[in-house]
Amino acid sequence: MAQSGPEFSMAEFLGAISDTVRPSSARPIVVTAGELEPLPAGQVHNPTTLSIAGKLPTATFEIFRQSIPPGLSSDMQRHHHETVHFVIAGEGHSEVEDETASWSAGDFVYTPPWTWHRHYNDSTEHPVEFLTIENSRLLGLLGVGRRQSAGLATVEEARARFGEDERQHHPQPYGSTAEESPA
Repeated sequence: MAQSGPEFSMAEFLGAISDTVRPSSARPIVVTAGELEPLPAGQVHNPTTLSIAGKLPTATFEIFRQSIPPGLSSDMQRHHHETVHFVIAGEGHSEVEDETASWSAGDFVYTPPWTWHRHYNDSTEHPVEFLTIENSRLLGLLGVGRRQSAGLATVEEARARFGEDERQHHPQPYGSTAEESPA
């Protein structure tokens, strides 16, 4: 059974769900907006702000609230994990490798693994607000989580800086350079 993509079947998915589910004791079940923990500015290598819902007992994914100030962008980065941004407010566009796509409030933005990408706020007056969900925690548990940041660079500059061979075969592990950042 296909878990996603063009071969996905809702009937097969629903048919594979067990009738027996044991309740989890993981808590808390609610983390309020005031309990989000901002990442220190020195760990975010771009003008965005990131706050993690770190008190949620998730074992395989992380959730962030990300804000991009008017007219600015995130850094050019790539990572082994998948990321989905739900656009809470604002409008902008994203570069993912050689593609550019526009988005606005209510849209979902998908970033495939190990692709150079950067998100831009197209407004000069209002911030962009994202709910960012990534499976970085799962990959970290497996010991295969990696990310690189090229800062406020273009895709071409990032490729030149890190090299195509380096990109494919020798990514830097978390915490190995000062140029790494979440989301």
